Amino acid sequence: MASRKESDADRFRVRPAAPKSRAGPRAERFVSQVLKEVSKAGAKASGHRAGRPASTFGRGRVAAGMAGGRLGVHARRVVIKSRFVVLRKAGANSVSTHLRYIERDGVTRDGQRGQAYGADTDTADLKAFEERGRGDRHQFRFIVSAEDAVDLEDLRGFTRQLMQRMAVDLETPLDWVAVDHWDTDNPHTHIVLNGRTAGKEDLVIAPDYMAHGMRMRASEIATEWLGPRTETEIRQSLKREVTQQRLTGLDRALLRQAVADTVDLTGRPEDRQRQNVLRARLQRLEALTLAERVDANRWRLAPDMARTLTAMGEREDALETVRQALKGQQRECVLDGASATPVLGCIAGKGLADELHDRGYLVVDGIDGRAHYLKLPPGADLPALPVDGIVEAKPPGRERAVDRTIATVAQDDIYKTVDHLARLEQAADRDPQATVDVYVRRLEALRRAGIVARMADGVWQVPPALVQKAQQHEAQKGTGPTIELRSHLPIDQQVRAIGATWLDRQLIGEGSGLGAQGFGAQVREAMRGRADFLVEQGLAERRGQRMVLSRNLLSTLRERELSAAGKSLQDQTGKAYRPMQDGGRISGVYRRSIQLTSGRFAMLDDGMGFSLVPWRPVIESRLGMQVSATLRGSAVGWGLTSTRGTSR
Repeated sequence: MASRKESDADRFRVRPAAPKSRAGPRAERFVSQVLKEVSKAGAKASGHRAGRPASTFGRGRVAAGMAGGRLGVHARRVVIKSRFVVLRKAGANSVSTHLRYIERDGVTRDGQRGQAYGADTDTADLKAFEERGRGDRHQFRFIVSAEDAVDLEDLRGFTRQLMQRMAVDLETPLDWVAVDHWDTDNPHTHIVLNGRTAGKEDLVIAPDYMAHGMRMRASEIATEWLGPRTETEIRQSLKREVTQQRLTGLDRALLRQAVADTVDLTGRPEDRQRQNVLRARLQRLEALTLAERVDANRWRLAPDMARTLTAMGEREDALETVRQALKGQQRECVLDGASATPVLGCIAGKGLADELHDRGYLVVDGIDGRAHYLKLPPGADLPALPVDGIVEAKPPGRERAVDRTIATVAQDDIYKTVDHLARLEQAADRDPQATVDVYVRRLEALRRAGIVARMADGVWQVPPALVQKAQQHEAQKGTGPTIELRSHLPIDQQVRAIGATWLDRQLIGEGSGLGAQGFGAQVREAMRGRADFLVEQGLAERRGQRMVLSRNLLSTLRERELSAAGKSLQDQTGKAYRPMQDGGRISGVYRRSIQLTSGRFAMLDDGMGFSLVPWRPVIESRLGMQVSATLRGSAVGWGLTSTRGTSR
C-alpha cells in the first residue's frame, strides 16, 4: 500500500498555467484577415440586414446597418475619406497646421482664401474650435466628395445636413468645422470633428459607420437633392471610366467578380449593358498588359493590377499638376523619386498631394532645365516655402560632400576651423570664411543628432565613420527628400538687392550646374545683371572677360544689410543696435525674427540694446525667453534655457 502511495506521489502531473504573452506583435486572427480582405475588395458592411451589426462597439453601429437601405443602383455616389488622429502622437501643432492647410489661399470658386464654417455660422473661429478640442484624446478628419458636387451648388447646406444626420445616428451633438474646396475638378469639403461627446466622453464611432454609414447618409442627401441618376448619366459615367488610366469603379467591380484572378463574363441577358462596359474595360486593360484574354468570355487579371493602376493615376495627376504650375512653358518632367541627385531650382507651384494627411508637394523649375515634382516629407512646413523662392531638395540617405570634406580635414578625429581656413586660403578659395561657415552649420546639425561633439569654439570631435553615420541619420529622418530654402526672394528681385543673395553664391561658384535652357538660362541672365550691380557697389571689377569679386564678398554684403536693418530697428525701438563680432557671445531675450535678403535673423534684447543673430528653427519655441548665442562667421551656436524673459 505504501509503495502504491509513493509511486502515485512520484507520478508526473501536468498543471497548465495561464497563457503568457509573447514578445513582438500578436498574430492576426484568421477571421480578422478574412474581414480585412473582404473590405479591400469593396464589400459592404453586413449590418442589420444580414442579421446582426457588423461592429460591436462605438456609436452608430446600428445606424450603419440601416443607412442607405432605400438606395438603389440609381443613387447619387459620394466618396468619403476618413482619418482618425490620436492627438498625442500627432504633435502639438497638428491641429493648427491642418486647419491652416484647409483654409489656405486659392481654394474658393474665385481663387480666394477658404473660409471655415460650422453648424450655425458662416465664419467659424478656428482658434476657439481648437481650444474647445484641447485635451481631447483624438480627432476625426473627413473629406466628402460628391460625384455631382458641382450640381449641388450649396455645399455648405449639404455638409450641414450631413452632420445633422450624423449627430442623430451617433446620439450626441457634434463639434465640427468645415471648409469647401473648389480648386480641383471635383469640389469637395474638409470636415474636422472634435473627439468628445456633449457629455465630455471620448467620441467613439463604430468602424462600420466610418466605412459605410457616413457615406450612405451623404448618398441619401445627394439623391434627395438631385434625384436618382438617370440611365443616361450612369451610361456616360461608365463610358468615362472605360478609357481612364487609373483605378476606376469598373476595375473594383472586376476585382470583386474575379475568382482566382479570372473574370468570367458569361452573363445573363438582362446584364448585357453592364457586361458590354466591363468587356470594353477589359480590352483597355489588355492593351495596358494588365489583363489577358483566356477565351471569349474570360480574362485573367494581372496580380498587381490595382497597384499599377493606382500608380498610373498618381502619375497622371502629377504630370497635370506640373503642366498647370509651368503655365505652358515646355520642360522635361521628372517625377518624385526619379532623381538620385540634389534638385536645385525655383518653386513654380505647391500644394497638397495628400489632403487628408497634410502631405505637400512642390513643382521645382530646376537649374538643370527640367521640371521636378517632389512629394514633401510628412510634417514639412508648406507655408514656409514661397512660390518663386529658391530651394534645394536632397534625396534621403545620400552621402553629402560636406561630410566627406569634414572627415578629410579632421586629424586624429579632430576637426578645426583654423586648419580648414588655412587649406582654403592656400587653395585660393574666393570666400574662405563663408565656406567654413557652411561646414560649421553642418557640424552643429550633426552635434544635435549626437554624431559629433563640440570641444571648444571651432574645434569638433568627429567619429572615424562620420560619413556612414551621417548617412544612416539622414535615412532615418523621413521618407521624402530634405528640402532647404536657399532664398525666399524671386530671382529677379535678387539682382539689385542689398545683402548676400543666392545669386552671389552662384557667381562665386561660376554658375556650376546651370543648364542652357529653362530656369538655368534665367539664372545666367540674372547673374550678368547681379555682376553689373556689384561693380556699381565697388564689390567687383571686370578684367577683360573675367569678373573678379572682392574678398569675403558674402560677409561684406551681409554686414551692409544688417547695419541698415539694425539702424531701422534702432529708430523703431529706441534701443541701441549692437553688431555681433565673429567669435563673440551675447545673451538676451528672443523678441522676434526678421526676414532679410541674407536670411532670417533673430533679435536678441539684453535690456539696453539688441543684436541680430542668424536664426535657426531650434530657437522658435523659445520666443520671449532668455537665450545665448555665439557667432562663428555666419554660423551660430545657441544656448537655450527655460527662463522666460520679462515683457517690455
